Amino acid sequence: MSQRIVVDPITRIEGHLRVEADIENGKIKDAYSSGTMVRLLEEILKGRDPRDAWAFVGRVCGVCTSTHSLVSVRAVEDALGIVVPPNAELVRNLMFATLYMHDHVVHFYHLHAMDWVDVVNALKADPKKTSELAQSISPWPKSSPGYFSDLQKRIKKFVDSGQLGIFANGYWGHPAYKLPAEVNLIGLAHYLEALEWQKEIVKIQAIFGGKNPHPNYLVGGMACAVGLDEMSGINAERLAYVKQLLDDGKRFIEQVYIPDLMAVASFYKDWGSIGGGLGNYLVYGDLPTNGFGDPKGFKFPAGAILNKDISKIHEVDLRKDEEVQEFVTNSWYSYEGGKDVGLHPWKGESKINYTGPKPPFKNLNTEEPYSYLKTPRWKGHAMEVGPLSRMLVGYASGRPEFKEVVDKALKDLGVPVTALFSTLGRTAARGLESVLVAEWALEFYNQLIANIKNGDTRMAEQSKFDPSTWEKKSIGVGYGEAPRGALAHWINIEDQKIANYQLVVPTTWNASPRDAKGQRSAYEAALLDTPVADPNQPVELLRTIHSFDPCMACSVHLYDEEGKHLSRINVVGE
Repeated sequence: MSQRIVVDPITRIEGHLRVEADIENGKIKDAYSSGTMVRLLEEILKGRDPRDAWAFVGRVCGVCTSTHSLVSVRAVEDALGIVVPPNAELVRNLMFATLYMHDHVVHFYHLHAMDWVDVVNALKADPKKTSELAQSISPWPKSSPGYFSDLQKRIKKFVDSGQLGIFANGYWGHPAYKLPAEVNLIGLAHYLEALEWQKEIVKIQAIFGGKNPHPNYLVGGMACAVGLDEMSGINAERLAYVKQLLDDGKRFIEQVYIPDLMAVASFYKDWGSIGGGLGNYLVYGDLPTNGFGDPKGFKFPAGAILNKDISKIHEVDLRKDEEVQEFVTNSWYSYEGGKDVGLHPWKGESKINYTGPKPPFKNLNTEEPYSYLKTPRWKGHAMEVGPLSRMLVGYASGRPEFKEVVDKALKDLGVPVTALFSTLGRTAARGLESVLVAEWALEFYNQLIANIKNGDTRMAEQSKFDPSTWEKKSIGVGYGEAPRGALAHWINIEDQKIANYQLVVPTTWNASPRDAKGQRSAYEAALLDTPVADPNQPVELLRTIHSFDPCMACSVHLYDEEGKHLSRINVVGE
């Protein structure tokens, strides 16, 4: 007999996501993913100066902040034919790498680790054994018996008081938790350490971008100026501090994040065959090393993989009408040409047409439109985007650095390459690419320093910044790889103003509803056959959803015409 469970909202993500799943014989047999917020930044941008778009789209959310601003200035530069100076590209790459290092660590510890780590069970750990284990897997200095003992006492006070604070309402004691108490205590300790570390690494964004979480960008380059001996601007002291922060970040990733990731993964190898989903992977590419006009020089190569066939990489062209299209068959939008028409983003429309049930309601009517997310498709295929896609495309492309980290992880865990196509593979990929990005960041830094020493301090190209020099009409696409996956903005400029602007964000690819052919998107497909031991505590469902690192905040809250909330959701715990 089938039983439907509803998780709404799914927490430990940015924004609101509802998942309804049908469970039969202890496994998920069908699932529906619904974005319950509506995004209308596209409409807000119409009629505005294209050079200002980055400041609006950067406010999509406070998590993946700078990537939206980055691809926005790339879109405008593409439309206007602007090539930015090498230093600006390097600074953009450094800010990109900083975001990745910060975002991936925060995801693992603060958004996903509690799906695997039992906080309360950590109270049973032996601090001495915990110390010995920690020292056996990493040289990280904070690993003495006294350190773990003190931490244990602090957590025990929370538990004894009945107030777990940030750990309240977890599914502690659930049979799906498998880690020994000592590993749980290590994970809990590093959860707290990561809270302290993450506020340091983001200072790089503030140094180059003026502030965080919404740093400044500039069409044509970057708004920061280099002056090694000046009090203001990017001087020698600030550059040295950037180097220190990058070194500290690399050390934290290599000595804390990766050892913890591998330790946790070793007890959950069965999840290497759960949550695989579509088997189709899409990457736009990013981190240019020879200018953004040369995709072959990207550190993250572009490409698509279909049906888990890593022997063939398909080329991706975001300009072709038949490659990327958005559908609204099962979305609360309408198109002038009809619900089943697919539109390339340059021709995209954002017209809300809510036809769902009035709140409060028990279940969605999934025979009708059931989400505020549109449904993007690549050549008609549902695609997964994100760290796993990037690592697979890099690995399948034969890039040595990708093959090195992936093969080592597979060997250390004693699992086949097919284990990558899973919830565990998705989680591991995020950590492995953090290792790569931390190393690349130092390369970019050294290149920037070399350029400055050679007398090149240029940060912007503004020969086409004057709107009077623009064509009457132009179109552009800016793209890249947000931490959560392939991200692109398409812009139409007419008479020096934005005529149309469309964002297709990573979670739109992954969390969207079914298309006209009934094809599931990544979330819905990945949940199929996921085991659920207790429908009232579906930690297994959360593991798979959280492995994507959902971010729904490229949306705004829905108001009626009088500016009032249509509904409010009070979230307690978890």
